[in-house]
Amino acid sequence: MRDLFPDYQVDEIITERDFTAQVVELAGWLGWKVCHFRPARTKRGWVTAILGDKGFPDCVFSRRERVIFAELKVGKGKLTKDQVAWLESLKRAPVEVYIWRPNDIEEIERILRR
Repeated sequence: MRDLFPDYQVDEIITERDFTAQVVELAGWLGWKVCHFRPARTKRGWVTAILGDKGFPDCVFSRRERVIFAELKVGKGKLTKDQVAWLESLKRAPVEVYIWRPNDIEEIERILRR
């Protein structure tokens, strides 16, 4: 994909929503179970319906003996304090934890193919 848009970073031409859909679809093709909590718009703004601590990673993937937690960011998107806390906590467990951006798509595929 990078070759198709040589003057642009992939991060600059894809939305987080589209990037998430791309990663979820790729994982599904490769046999992963996937969970992604989508935000919904309310009269108070965008919210993700969860009970618990804020900042949970965007996606959870499970296949055989592997579990991956991934936070997906596009452009100059930065991790929130709550997201950092979750990712740091998860890194202590026997799971894989990643922060993925659109420019990482080849690496994402490599990781998911293992």
